[in-house]
Amino acid sequence: MSTQSPTGSAEATRGAIDAYLARLAERDLDGAVRLFSEDAEWIAPGSPAVPWSGNRTGQAGVKEFFTLLHQYLQPEEFTVTHIVVDGEQGVIIGHLRDTVKANGKPLTTPFAAHLTVVGGQVTRYHLFEDTFALHQAATGD
Repeated sequence: MSTQSPTGSAEATRGAIDAYLARLAERDLDGAVRLFSEDAEWIAPGSPAVPWSGNRTGQAGVKEFFTLLHQYLQPEEFTVTHIVVDGEQGVIIGHLRDTVKANGKPLTTPFAAHLTVVGGQVTRYHLFEDTFALHQAATGD
């Protein structure tokens, strides 16, 4: 049983989410990566044609995701519309627009990210987005 109160847990979760979003806005990849635990589970379903999709583990996996993402996509817009927190669980909801660098195709998709925060660090991150639109933009299909 956790010794942390539900309110403290929710506050830590919201704090980690806010810090994560601030690092992303600042394009501080290393700072964002440090918010994840060494054994964090990163889940980003997608097509084998999308190099940054797939499951990864730990800070190295999170860094690999963002490194590949920035290698292939030019970010245009990243808007968060809602953040919902319940204890150690948090959900970020929004939409994004990017351009695929290789073919100039636009990628526009709503997204949600489900995070678990334990001890102030993100231990699980599950990304939900329009994987079909992602595949079409990445492959030009």
